[in-house]
Amino acid sequence: MAAFAHSAPCWADVQLSDLEAGKRFYGGLFGWTFRAGDGMPFADALSGGRLVAALAAKKDGRMPTAWGVYFATDDIRATVAAIREHGGRIITDPVRAGRAGIVAQAADPGGAVFGLWQPEEREGFEKQNEPGSFCWTEVHTRRPQEVDPFYEKVFGFRGTDLDEAGNDVSGDAEALVDFRMWSPEGAEPGPDSAVGGRSVITDAFPAEMPSYFLTYFAVADCDAAAELAVQLGGRVSAPPFDIPYGRMAVLHDDQGALFAVLQPSELLP
Repeated sequence: MAAFAHSAPCWADVQLSDLEAGKRFYGGLFGWTFRAGDGMPFADALSGGRLVAALAAKKDGRMPTAWGVYFATDDIRATVAAIREHGGRIITDPVRAGRAGIVAQAADPGGAVFGLWQPEEREGFEKQNEPGSFCWTEVHTRRPQEVDPFYEKVFGFRGTDLDEAGNDVSGDAEALVDFRMWSPEGAEPGPDSAVGGRSVITDAFPAEMPSYFLTYFAVADCDAAAELAVQLGGRVSAPPFDIPYGRMAVLHDDQGALFAVLQPSELLP
């Protein structure tokens, strides 16, 4: 497995009430196969024999049924300290995940939950940015004025604000809208180097909607994937629509976990 740069999204998993039902849904949707977790209540998901995600049985029914994303760190305790220093909170202190690595969970100042991963034997995704694998993540928040500096200080992200057409509007403050792309420290900021993004939850959504990370998976055909998700017992939250980088849809699996699918521009007819 290739090593992931510090702060890069490196892993994703979903917490489910019914692990076997989850295997049927995602196996049917993405063609994933599964490898049992050595008697543990989780299963690694593989696409073409390469690791792409994990499905986990919830330990507590009160836990949300949701996808989570993990950011790579080469010093998890230093990252935990930076999270606390800059207004975030730690949900789960660093704990060893066998020989695979060290994991922790945190929340940003707006309440969006994410994970940290310090690798040992497992770096993270073995496949990404290809159909059937992770391709993007973005945090949806009501508090960008606090969240933006948090990620920039904790992870060293450098932001690029985009207009609705996906163009850089950094030179025109009046044109700024509610989407920012983040590039890792040391990279030239912009869409070509971006590893994630930030969107704003507007007043058009219910006030009780919490901040969250949306995890995207690449697909060869967005419309077909949305139709198949429904056939498998899921539902469509946002029907397929075009964006500057392809065609996407927002879906729920058959247990309610939210995620997105993206047909990249190069795969559009």
